[in-house]
Amino acid sequence: MTATHNMKSMRFKGLTLLRQLLAVTHNGFALLGLSVLLSGSVVLFQPEVRAQVMNVASQLMGASTDNSSAVVADLQAADRATATSPRSLPKQQAALAQWLSKRYNVAPEPISALVSEAYAVGNRQNMNPTLILAVMAIESGFNPFAQSHVGAQGLMQVMTKVHSDKYDQYGGKLAAFDPLANVRVGAQVLNECIRREGSIEGGLKCYVGASSMDNDGGYSAKVLSMQAKLDSVATGRPVPTSETAAATSKANETLLTMADEGHLLR
Repeated sequence: MTATHNMKSMRFKGLTLLRQLLAVTHNGFALLGLSVLLSGSVVLFQPEVRAQVMNVASQLMGASTDNSSAVVADLQAADRATATSPRSLPKQQAALAQWLSKRYNVAPEPISALVSEAYAVGNRQNMNPTLILAVMAIESGFNPFAQSHVGAQGLMQVMTKVHSDKYDQYGGKLAAFDPLANVRVGAQVLNECIRREGSIEGGLKCYVGASSMDNDGGYSAKVLSMQAKLDSVATGRPVPTSETAAATSKANETLLTMADEGHLLR
């Protein structure tokens, strides 16, 4: 009777301990190891030993739980980033990347990737790359996630709803927010507008949706003015990166011209 009672008591304690271990961990390997340990030693059924085992198991599984919430490594993240070193670019492109980086307060690495892409797209579509960059500058200030109140999206503010078919080859219209896809589609739309209208000015007016209007609100002038700055930067001429510096430079040029012409009192 006593032996039977003791056996039942030990079995009950064993089941109780097993349930407690299950509550501590969902880790199959840890549970298997602890089960083997339990089955191999009756001494673990002693209360003080059982408490020590439970304490160690809790600490081990707590550490395992903490690790499960850690940041997962993604070694391909750098490959997906739209960025490149300006040092890897040809001299003209590097100069443009550095100037645009300062002008628009954007890191030079992503700007370098966009400058490189503008040159590649311009070469394929027989367009001046500085025109493509100028449109990006005026349209979004190099914000790849920009969106207007009428639904124009991305770097070149393409009307995604109108040109959704052009994004099919890039996986769908959400590619409007992928910088390189947006540049390629935007340049394609701009090129089509220029061909249709027969001139860059007309193409820009078409691009901004003002073909049927008397004027485009100064849009073409802004883009062409920016392109002229970029052309100067590409050829190595100094161009101020801010409007304030540009205004000061212009004023100094005016004063020097007046001095040369003898209009200043000495």
